[in-house]
Amino acid sequence: MTSIALIVAAGKGLRTGLNTPKQYTEIAGKTILRRAIDAFLAHPEIETVCVVIGKDDVPHYNEVVTGLDLLPPVFGGATRQESVRNGLESLTDLAPDFVLIHDAARPFISRELISRCLSKLTQAEAVLPSLSMTDSLKSFEGELITGALNREEIVAAQTPQAFAYASILAAHRTFSGESLTDDTALAERAGIEVAMVEGDPANFKITTPEDIEKARSVIIKSLTDIRTGFGFDVHAFEAGNSVWLGGVNIPHDKRLKGHSDADVALHALTDALLGAISAGDIGTHFPPSEAQWKGAASDRFLRHAANLIGGKGGVINHVDLTIICEAPRIGPHRTAMRARIAEILDISEDRVNLKGTTTEKLGFTGRGEGIAAQAIATVRLPE
Repeated sequence: MTSIALIVAAGKGLRTGLNTPKQYTEIAGKTILRRAIDAFLAHPEIETVCVVIGKDDVPHYNEVVTGLDLLPPVFGGATRQESVRNGLESLTDLAPDFVLIHDAARPFISRELISRCLSKLTQAEAVLPSLSMTDSLKSFEGELITGALNREEIVAAQTPQAFAYASILAAHRTFSGESLTDDTALAERAGIEVAMVEGDPANFKITTPEDIEKARSVIIKSLTDIRTGFGFDVHAFEAGNSVWLGGVNIPHDKRLKGHSDADVALHALTDALLGAISAGDIGTHFPPSEAQWKGAASDRFLRHAANLIGGKGGVINHVDLTIICEAPRIGPHRTAMRARIAEILDISEDRVNLKGTTTEKLGFTGRGEGIAAQAIATVRLPE
């Protein structure tokens, strides 16, 4: 028996207030859509995944699925119902036994829920994961309550909704002109009995900005492997008229000497992040012997370290940076540096601390021969 997951990601997601469709929003290092795709690809009974996307979203989609072996994407229609039908029609040559239709805005689909849906499909043509209602339910008109509903007879519908492929495709073709709330409603319209399985409260749908924050909190709490890394770097001065520090160009009567832009602060921070995930040091990834890194902006190095952490399913929890020099003065530029580092790492500014200090005229920094920087980074990874 073959099973394919059809993920519907063609909507605009306007209620989140974002500039891009919500399914392409990155939460803790991975987009909402990628989390949904990964969940189905990881299930041993799912043969492959097909994603229905908006025609204008191809660049976003291609970036999300880099490195994945998926069916070609399918363009959606004017409504969700049209989008699902387009996806189902694209599978006719494969003719799977079962199809699981899932909303991309539900990124926390579990292996267990997928298994429950597939198991029930051996007994029914259509399966709906659902949650019992715990709150009292009321009907209303205007601002007045008009009655009570029996919550024992009502459930909340989730996805993936699972079907015998031939049956749901036929239903979509027959009732293509009707507007129905979801695919099980269409199945019912076609006379197909819909069986229920227990849903999952964690499988909530992201719709509002508050849902995005809820999702972020869920992910962070699941990352229980907490690591700390330390970084240290030194660069000498040479003739020049500005220095790069913390991603900010500061006017000065010298510049820092180095193969790249010599941003000693970002170099120390890069090493701290790499150290937290046991990934060597900055020279391992960007050897100074390679000409391609000559004059390179150090934000590339820092972003690379952040991407490695995201690739492990982790997040940067906090960074603390100390810049040691007599000049230039750090205080006037601290705010700009914090903002730039937060931007590079894609974390909030309250997770970036930056300090400037001197060695009271002692040592090479005290003599004004160069700048040193120390950094500590805390990251959270899945166990």
